[in-house]
Amino acid sequence: MKQTMKMRPAKFHRGVNDQRLSLSFLRYWAALLLNCSILFNVFAQSSGGSYQLANSVIAGGGGTSQGTSNGLAQDSTIGEHAAGTLLRNPPFSLTSGYGAANLGLTPTAAPGSISGRITTSDGSPLDGVVVQLSGATSRSAITDASGNYHFDDVETNGFYNVTPARANFTFTPANRSFSLLGLHTEASFAASVNGAHLNPLDTAGYFVRQHYLDFLTREPDGQGFNFWVNNIESCGNDQNCREGQRINTSAAFFLSIEFQQTGYLIYRTYLAAYGDMPSAPVPIRFSEFLPDTQQIGQGVVVGQSGWEQALETNKQNFMTNFGQRSRFTSIYPASMSAQQFVDALYTNAGLVPSSAPNRPVAISEFNSTTPSDPAARARALRDVAEDPMLTQQEFNRAFVLMQYFGYLRRNPNNAPDSDFSGYNFWLGKLNQFDGNYQSSEMVKAFIVSTEYRQRFGP
Repeated sequence: MKQTMKMRPAKFHRGVNDQRLSLSFLRYWAALLLNCSILFNVFAQSSGGSYQLANSVIAGGGGTSQGTSNGLAQDSTIGEHAAGTLLRNPPFSLTSGYGAANLGLTPTAAPGSISGRITTSDGSPLDGVVVQLSGATSRSAITDASGNYHFDDVETNGFYNVTPARANFTFTPANRSFSLLGLHTEASFAASVNGAHLNPLDTAGYFVRQHYLDFLTREPDGQGFNFWVNNIESCGNDQNCREGQRINTSAAFFLSIEFQQTGYLIYRTYLAAYGDMPSAPVPIRFSEFLPDTQQIGQGVVVGQSGWEQALETNKQNFMTNFGQRSRFTSIYPASMSAQQFVDALYTNAGLVPSSAPNRPVAISEFNSTTPSDPAARARALRDVAEDPMLTQQEFNRAFVLMQYFGYLRRNPNNAPDSDFSGYNFWLGKLNQFDGNYQSSEMVKAFIVSTEYRQRFGP
């Protein structure tokens, strides 16, 4: 990422630091995940106690919350939607600061809905249009790839205004106003280019939607979308605040439950199965990562009803199919014993098998069957890929790789780069700052890079 590389301060130097996630890094992320307003003003202390995450709104939102004025305590009902908690039971506890504001996202019980489609003059759908609903209920939606938007759970018998907006376009009509007397109202618009040459990525709604597409491979859910848009828009015209919230919002998608259990799991599965690619510091290519992540995340929206079962079913199906691919079966012949099979996976993953917490479980998958059983092999592969030691070990490496996959949609050594020097540089910086993406300026560098911004406009 050559444009990004130009941004690095002179005081930083190249070189990969081999340090792993330290306790200070865990403390940093745990504090981040507990911060309901994502302002990252946290109060933490090491105590050796248990860790509970009751107020996480990482990459998702919805519900209401109340907080004290000093930000030291709050009761939050904001749920996990696009994301959620990451760390489970590290050896410390902490108190979060700053409760999330009441965002007015609690849906009503009424069954009304408003939807519509936005098209250009030739009838083509226009995606990325933020549609603002105001009146008896106030919230936002954004058009999908088909130009459609929708508001569900809208109170009937109310009066509403619907107003579309997207950089470089004007709309006819400019807005629609109506009373929702029945169960559904259709409100569509026509869009025309207005001659401006703005980058839509600079608007909060477009920016947030793109993160759902790039990291979670899906359109945003309504509550999560509104939470993250409001998270940025709450800054008003304070550009320093907006920049900080865009960085924190962006990082939250990698940290989310949804991504950790889909995209990051794909990364770890490839590493366990094959190790790093030849002459490369990464285990997977973008062309492999994207379809497998889409498959394992199909229909999963963390926080919505049934998401756990959908994710579990997807994981089982993916691991079964992965274990039967010719590339995998050629490396792991049926003649291997259960212990040989499991230890080979751990060795590829860069772990000492005897030290891995999940090794006994992985070997036990074969207790009532043969070492060549495809179902048992799939379960053992998953045990290794989900080993907490592996998850911790690879966190920084995956975080850097996903900057390239998510923002730039390419491998680190693809043009305009020709090798992994950019990847190694950012890994070195992230390790240097114990995984702190703010201090390392990694996320900031990618989201302001010319290469990323030119995906969407000037």
